[in-house]
Amino acid sequence: MSNFIDNIKYNFRHGGILTKFIFVNVFVYLLLLILYLVGKLFVVNTDVSVYIALYSNINTALVHAWTLFTYMFVHYDFLHILFNMLVLYGFGRIFLTLFNEKQLGSLYILGGLAGGVLYLLIYNLIPYFVLKGNIPMVGASASVMAIIFAVAFYMPNMQVNMFLLGRIKLIYIAIALLVMDLLTVFWGGDNQGGHIAHIGGALLGYLFAKQYLKGKDITRPTSRLIDQVVNIFSKKPRKPAKMKVKYKRPETDYQYNRRRANETEEIDRILDKIKASGYSSLNKEEKKRLFDASNK
Repeated sequence: MSNFIDNIKYNFRHGGILTKFIFVNVFVYLLLLILYLVGKLFVVNTDVSVYIALYSNINTALVHAWTLFTYMFVHYDFLHILFNMLVLYGFGRIFLTLFNEKQLGSLYILGGLAGGVLYLLIYNLIPYFVLKGNIPMVGASASVMAIIFAVAFYMPNMQVNMFLLGRIKLIYIAIALLVMDLLTVFWGGDNQGGHIAHIGGALLGYLFAKQYLKGKDITRPTSRLIDQVVNIFSKKPRKPAKMKVKYKRPETDYQYNRRRANETEEIDRILDKIKASGYSSLNKEEKKRLFDASNK
């Protein structure tokens, strides 16, 4: 048992941001499950949803303002967390072939916030939803939708293998999910609030992709804020890095021409690889070189 716990601790500490998010979601789910079982066995009230779920009533949401953040790590139903974590893992790995871990972490948070804000706006401004009362919402779905849409609209022609469907473009998957959310919201059904949050996350992911294609990273301020928070709670204060001065000789004409020729050969090789095996066959370094070359 101790080895099992030690393995979990090691994987959490040394795993990437994607692993950490999955661990946190699973840990919260198991903790809530234990509280539920304790309440059932000892006939006591162990319901803490008002402190972790995002309630639709604006007054409740303002009093417990932190729930706009916590709700995106909370799940009550096993199938809910299973589906969200599987999709987060699959699309998160695709995301990390195009972007870095800080962007993934920030987009997860921003997507969840966008979903929560849209949920509160709709349930407090539209009479049909106001009459539904004070309804709690939980789940990582809005954050996951942000990651899906970011990948889909940044690389709309990228394809993945789908069970029984074969290879299909990511953008078709994203659009299909959005259509299902819209139908659920407008034609009723269970968890209308959750599907509204999905739409908010999807819009944030779409905005990220479109702005990044223009050279703007909307996750950068959030990444900086997260870095500051981490540094505050870090056990070991970071030592200021020593300044190193490197002197670089200017290139000769021969060196410059040779370097440019090598870069051109590398891009031609990557383009040939795309023609032969498709974009998905490229590794992360090749995708970065192709992206950098297209911006020059």
